[in-house]
Amino acid sequence: MEQQQLKRDLKNRHVQLIAIGGTIGTGLFLGSGKAIALAGPAIIFAYLIVGIALFFVMRALGELLLSKAGYTSFTDFATEYIGPWAGFVTGWTYWFCWIMTAMADIIAVGVYTKYWFDIPQWIPAIGCLVLLLILNLLTVKLFGELEFWFALIKVITIVALIIIGLIMLFTGFQTSSGTVSVENLWAHGGMFPNGVNGFLMAFQMVVFAFVGVELVGVSAAETADPKKNIPSAINKIPLRILLFYVGALFVILCINPWYEMSATSSPFVQVFTLAGIPIAAGIINFVVLTSAASAGNSGLFSTSRMLYNLGSNKQASASFAKLNKNSVPSNALIMSAIVVSIGALLSKLMPENAFSVVTTISAICFIWVWSIILISHIIYKRKKRALHEASSFKAPFTPFVNYLVLAFFAFLLVVMFISEATRTALLLTPIWFILLTFIYKMKRTKPIG
Repeated sequence: MEQQQLKRDLKNRHVQLIAIGGTIGTGLFLGSGKAIALAGPAIIFAYLIVGIALFFVMRALGELLLSKAGYTSFTDFATEYIGPWAGFVTGWTYWFCWIMTAMADIIAVGVYTKYWFDIPQWIPAIGCLVLLLILNLLTVKLFGELEFWFALIKVITIVALIIIGLIMLFTGFQTSSGTVSVENLWAHGGMFPNGVNGFLMAFQMVVFAFVGVELVGVSAAETADPKKNIPSAINKIPLRILLFYVGALFVILCINPWYEMSATSSPFVQVFTLAGIPIAAGIINFVVLTSAASAGNSGLFSTSRMLYNLGSNKQASASFAKLNKNSVPSNALIMSAIVVSIGALLSKLMPENAFSVVTTISAICFIWVWSIILISHIIYKRKKRALHEASSFKAPFTPFVNYLVLAFFAFLLVVMFISEATRTALLLTPIWFILLTFIYKMKRTKPIG
């Protein structure tokens, strides 16, 4: 019987917008307020540093994916270059990352819906999850369309913010907080008003804001022309970081002094309100809702494809490798949706800091995945020198930059240990890796059905 294959139905515009959706995480809309409160205007540097590091991760990912036609995800080359345990642990860790992220985003949909409708938040949360599941079960092309429009809403909002902000800046617009001016960046305690410590404490939320940037790699097996589309999407990441993160935060901090930003609400809402747009709160609430739905959609897509990959490699039940008539891994999709729904229902019973713990664990696990990509590339370049030399999409400055970024990731983990807000999550995370190692050893003696 011929092995079932994922369809290559994602077109260039889908891949480009999936990449944009990945580089505009909910962390920008939801977490930037908290990050600004911690770091002040220096938050711009934090986004730049993390963005540059992840660009090199993505270049390594791009070269590895294009080095062999049979690769469908980064677990494939992790298995080949590091070992089967690396593929197993990384695949399940990536699934775990996105399950937690999807839980948080589906819950967020329920919270934002309460702005218009006074109903229990679990109802719209589960409703959104069921809708996304149904749409994802139909075709991969539909996933691409969903992400295309979700990402487009994010892009339009941020571009509108930047244009309105620049007009306010060049006209010397007066707000209740004073004159809109570039001087707001340094006039209130300097660029580092809370010192180096405040700057470093903001990195966890900044890392979480970039979660999903590697999603373009997960979609490789369903991209119509990977040799063209993947390099194009990856090479545009620096421009997107400059525009969407640095550009948006620059405008926000010029309009409103950093110390007046609320750590618990979106700075985007505050800026549109200061601009004199009365329906700003409603507009941004809709945008943040679609952003959360988009992240939930990405979560379902990536977790199902990772389960499919694990099932295909006999690292999970073979039933997850089965495709429906639309060439969609339906069993893997349904299983991921069930786990996300359980989390969504239970999480309302958890303390208020649960979201912070979950997002921190997610960020730490993503650092693992990104590190595995860099380590795989180091080994690939050493073992497959001829393949690297023949590559049409060589990762630059390797292997030096790989080691530099790995050292930076290690430094981030030290920072998370120092911070009281993230220490608990950091200490809890090893439990997941210990559990996976135990399961892997058990699997070697008794294969998973």
